[in-house]
Amino acid sequence: MVSQPLIVALIVAAGSGSRAGGEMPKQFRPVRGKPMLRHSYEALSAHPAISKVYVAIGAGQETEASAALVGLPMAVFVQGGATRRESVHLGMKAIAANGGADQILIHDAARPFLPSAVIDDLISALNGAPGAVPALPVVDSLSRGDDILTETVEREHLWRIQTPQAFAFADIYAAHQQWSGAEPTDDARMLMANGAQVRIVPGSEALNKLTFSTDFAGSTMPSFRSGNGFDVHRLVPGAELWLCGVLIPHDKGLAGHSDADVAMHALTDAILGAIAKGDIGDHFPPTDPQWRGASSDRFLAYAIQLARTDGFELANADVTIICERPKVGPFREKMRQRLAEIMAVDVDRISVKATTTEMLGFTGRGEGIAAQATATFEKN
Repeated sequence: MVSQPLIVALIVAAGSGSRAGGEMPKQFRPVRGKPMLRHSYEALSAHPAISKVYVAIGAGQETEASAALVGLPMAVFVQGGATRRESVHLGMKAIAANGGADQILIHDAARPFLPSAVIDDLISALNGAPGAVPALPVVDSLSRGDDILTETVEREHLWRIQTPQAFAFADIYAAHQQWSGAEPTDDARMLMANGAQVRIVPGSEALNKLTFSTDFAGSTMPSFRSGNGFDVHRLVPGAELWLCGVLIPHDKGLAGHSDADVAMHALTDAILGAIAKGDIGDHFPPTDPQWRGASSDRFLAYAIQLARTDGFELANADVTIICERPKVGPFREKMRQRLAEIMAVDVDRISVKATTTEMLGFTGRGEGIAAQATATFEKN
């Protein structure tokens, strides 16, 4: 039986993060609701091939680091050095003193969003090489120059190198111990200086490095919001039946202060919920006579504009209409088109579905129609 290699990970989190601004080192600042360090630690500690995760931290940062990782498998903290290279070297020295390892993944805490597929690819690549790095091809035009462009640089065979970088532990440790040159840009350069090959595996845009204050302000990280809505209206004779902004031929219509478009009301509430702006009754109270008989597209257009004013753009809207009759299927595409028109989005962002309650309850008895909706927004 072939034994599995002992694989450890080392997260470099010893910097001050001065370029990111703020009083707190950036590795402990919240990113999408968690300390930045916690994101990559969760990914590495949860991977089944990795036995232990070491974290190189700055002097006096034990309290912040422990708080950032509370509730997770216990990390081994190592005091880092004045440079990234020194921190990695000290981390590997601690690993060697603790029994060593066969392979190591060295990762920067400033790249918090680490896909498990990247870890898988790096570990697989070590079967045929002493080192591997995730990288993305350069797709932008490149040029040299100061204030004026002077020379175009060919981008063919150019790569954006990311972390984690994976190595045979003995090889990269020896490269660090023997290093005497200028400060290297990454660990792969040090291994290559010893004559070893480093393989490239596919990187990920999720692994972008957070360096400047604008990165934390959300310019490179999308923020997502979701909301849900639910509404019910009675079916009565002599009223028009509007669903998703489409007039439906039927022997009954929905009763309400406005046009009683139950589906559009549910979607409006979902939008307002996603952006934390109350509900439809707060903005269009049924006690206000100006909304008597009003077309519900006004409510929906108002809600989507509120979202856009706050910087959110609709990613997806999903509406489910609950009734026995009429059959929604023949009108579904027209409903999708109408909702997309009102919200000024592509129709492929809109879903309209229908279901019944198998003749049960007020919808089953044909006394009313219910609708529920979910709206998801992205903010860049």
